[in-house]
Amino acid sequence: MALDYRKCAQEIFSHLGGRENLVSAAHCATRLRLVTVDNSKIDMKALENVDGVKGVFSSNGQLQLILGTGTVNKVYDEFLAVTGMTAATKDEVKAAAAARQPLPQRMVKALGDVFVPILPAIVASGLMMGLVEALGHAIPSFAGSDWYGFLDLVSATAFAYLPVLIAVSAARVFGGNIFLGGVVGLCMIHSGLINAWSVAGMETIPTWRLLFFNVKQVGYQGHVIPVIIAVWLMCFIEKRLHKVVPETIDLFVTPLVTVLSTVFLTFTIIGPIFSTAETYVLNFAQWLITVGYGVGALVMGAIYPLTVVCGLHHMYNIIEAGLLSEGSLNIWMPIASAANFAQCGACLAVALKSKNAKNKTVAIPSSMSAALGITEPAIFGVNLRFMKPLVCGMIGGAIGAMFGSIMGIGANAYGVTGIPGFLIVDSSKILPYAILLVISGGIAFGLTWFVWKEEAPETASASAPAAPEAETALPAVDCQPGAVYAPVSGTVIPSEEIPDETFAAGVLGQGVGINPSEGVVAAPFDGEISSVTETHHAVGVTSPDGMELLIHVGVDTVAMQGDGFTCFVQEGQQVKAGDKLIAFDRDKIAAAGHPDVVVLLVTNSDDYGDVSIQPGPCKAMDQVIQVK
Repeated sequence: MALDYRKCAQEIFSHLGGRENLVSAAHCATRLRLVTVDNSKIDMKALENVDGVKGVFSSNGQLQLILGTGTVNKVYDEFLAVTGMTAATKDEVKAAAAARQPLPQRMVKALGDVFVPILPAIVASGLMMGLVEALGHAIPSFAGSDWYGFLDLVSATAFAYLPVLIAVSAARVFGGNIFLGGVVGLCMIHSGLINAWSVAGMETIPTWRLLFFNVKQVGYQGHVIPVIIAVWLMCFIEKRLHKVVPETIDLFVTPLVTVLSTVFLTFTIIGPIFSTAETYVLNFAQWLITVGYGVGALVMGAIYPLTVVCGLHHMYNIIEAGLLSEGSLNIWMPIASAANFAQCGACLAVALKSKNAKNKTVAIPSSMSAALGITEPAIFGVNLRFMKPLVCGMIGGAIGAMFGSIMGIGANAYGVTGIPGFLIVDSSKILPYAILLVISGGIAFGLTWFVWKEEAPETASASAPAAPEAETALPAVDCQPGAVYAPVSGTVIPSEEIPDETFAAGVLGQGVGINPSEGVVAAPFDGEISSVTETHHAVGVTSPDGMELLIHVGVDTVAMQGDGFTCFVQEGQQVKAGDKLIAFDRDKIAAAGHPDVVVLLVTNSDDYGDVSIQPGPCKAMDQVIQVK
């Protein structure tokens, strides 16, 4: 019996808590995607029992109802008619879902969005910086060489000018002019200011008297949060000015007022607040490490990564210098090492457990950088984005730091942690120091491995031109009733092995996956194209006797927004077995971090008594599914 799309839409709507509880609605190839005001008003059980709904779950602030290809678009049209809503794009739904998330999640997401574009710069610089510093300590003669100076210049640049990179990226995230953001960032580290990393040894610091503010002439090298707050303020001011300033003078008035007001407020209010916070954190840390039985070290080992996020960790050099000037061992170094190596362990667990190629590409070098004592790439690029690895790293760092304090580990110098720390640790404590690294990194790795679970990526925000048409020739075959032929050559795998829970569970019907060896999808039988996704990564085909098939290229490839895909058919078109349907770029899919498995599902398999599959190697047009 055919599904009543109108009735299905009405029943779905009746369990969503009313029109006032709906923010936006969109759909992809198989799912109706909704954003609601209050999920507690939704009757999830009733939704699961609606005729036509094959599954319901919530992900990243979206309520997703699995309806299946060829059905979801029809139910969606009726849903809009029933609710009076207007169609939304998947990007608009994603943005609406993000806006409904709790403030801490939105803040973490904003940090992630700011740092993702600049990750290549800080990952490469962090790794090089760790290596250069380690070589400088290991080979004193190298530390004074021209090569050391050159490599130190190259490796330190991204961190020395990090506020500028952050400012440009933050302006893009917050919707402001990225060049104005760059100017704000440059103002915060201007060469006319005293470098923030060298101000600690100065007895007097020059100031400006601006209105009733005394402004210290100190830069913000190494800072993160003040820069992001400043650029957020800049974008807020710029947007408001664009609305009120006449167009005839907007070109020069808005940028001038925006930059001047933002930099003034940054140096007079935002900056001093965080400078005061630095002082309190520093005093607290100095007091805490003196607390007995390793309790203080445990606390500092846990919160150390948070001070990295705030850009306060460079101030700890004052503690280390003070300890050494008094003739004591540097007992701060093992705390920092434990915290840093724990973030390395957590990041490494993500690198090894993740199936997403992009995550691996960032996490592997970031973990290596953290092992050498430079943790910004690991924290901002990986652990903070996923949050659980950051927390697991904090736990590992706390336990490792406590162990180091109890064992009395100390160093004879400062400036390096992690593996290079072996070069400065007290010679009698080399073995305990090695155990400290194993404890902190091992605990963080183990916890992350068991606690963190990779989430499937959601839709991306940009589209790109489709891949060029492939010229691969496909064989023609004589069609047989009930037979589904392989649309690509490759290896057939059971549906349970498809790396997507919905496909693997058979929610959308029984079928198989094919790990392809080529990038062209052919029609698996004679029939009619029943649906084509906007992003050209999936089509539905119906045979003359009513068998309905979904062909879906890759997992979560909807996020690629059509980039790498070319579709040769349209809805309602008649096709023969072997006709070209889709061309796809396997390299682009891999680069985007998605599996390229081609999924074949008989979406109305419940109408058949038997569905048999033939796993193993296959060539295009080999029979892989038989329904009876």
